[in-house]
Amino acid sequence: MNMTNIPSDWKVEKIEFAKLTGERARSAGANGRIGIHGKKCAVDIARITIDGQIGYGSSIHMTPEWAASLVGRRVIDLFDERGRVREAYRLQLEYPLLDWLGQRQGRPVYDLVSGSHAEKGVPLAVPCYDTSLYFDDLHLPDERDAVALMQEQARQGYAMGHRHFKIKVGRGGRHMPLWEGTKRDIAIVQGISEVAGPAGKIMIDANNAYNLNLTKEVLAALANVNLYWLEEAFHEDDALYEDLKGWLRQRGQQVLIADGEGLASPHLVEWAARGHVDVLQYDIIWPGFTHWLELGEKLDALGLRSAPHCYGNAYGIYASGHLSAAVRNFEFVEHDDISIEGMDVSGYRVANGEFHVPAAPGFGIVFDDERVTGLVERSGWSVSHQA
Repeated sequence: MNMTNIPSDWKVEKIEFAKLTGERARSAGANGRIGIHGKKCAVDIARITIDGQIGYGSSIHMTPEWAASLVGRRVIDLFDERGRVREAYRLQLEYPLLDWLGQRQGRPVYDLVSGSHAEKGVPLAVPCYDTSLYFDDLHLPDERDAVALMQEQARQGYAMGHRHFKIKVGRGGRHMPLWEGTKRDIAIVQGISEVAGPAGKIMIDANNAYNLNLTKEVLAALANVNLYWLEEAFHEDDALYEDLKGWLRQRGQQVLIADGEGLASPHLVEWAARGHVDVLQYDIIWPGFTHWLELGEKLDALGLRSAPHCYGNAYGIYASGHLSAAVRNFEFVEHDDISIEGMDVSGYRVANGEFHVPAAPGFGIVFDDERVTGLVERSGWSVSHQA
């Protein structure tokens, strides 16, 4: 990123913090690990003011005390020699800083970070998938009714513009008897693949609810499905993934192995470099955007694929679209239909399996200044630099 046009005397003038709330379009059920996720959502947002220009963005782990130590600091000192946010400020402030920089320069963030593979002057459209297909069928005793319900949810996603779908599996890991739940997993994946059609890519995510042999049983049963990747089959294990990859090669079954969410093994990238994992999925909010700029370079060099996780934080959906311009082997934006009050994302749209990113300054998200100010005053906080 070009930082040469930022005067050395510009300083952080104000940092404000507020929590914005909203809802998913449809309540999300259980997954292989935990119970109902529900409909309510929230995003922690920081607003930064520098030279009278504001920037908005997701922020985690920021306190008024930390912010007070930052106001009055030179902006140029928050970035390294490559123009990237320094690690000490990333989780708390990288998103509002990048949004501010894009607003100041009149450029979208994707243009600030784009790599040589990105086409210049061309509208940015990125493959995406519907990630909303959870265990919403557990109350139904009949498998056929369960399949019909999940197919209807997939049709809703298809009508919205999705063509690719990620499906939660692992019902037998906690919420149903083992074989009954596994059999239902298989039937639902097959049913949703009918909705997606032959061109639609299907991903399945077990949230570590399978073991190696159960994974093989499921994959063998889904050999007739256009299964693109298997995600978090079991907790990351190099020996088990090596076995699974060898088994898939023997069968000639082209299914990618994806992992990296949550408390992922620190050795996961090393194992992927050995060929045992294909797609890395660290979160877009933590460790974050700038971490992904660095990780994406490394994964590209190794010929590995990137698919940032962002479920549960609506801001991450839109940030992922911008990241795709910087990472050559970027796979998908993980998309969930969420509305956050005071956060206007109407510049973005899903169409024909792609996520269209607006060519607007910053992250292209319009925040309701008045609403945010009210939330800052009622339940948030504000810290200003005293000149």
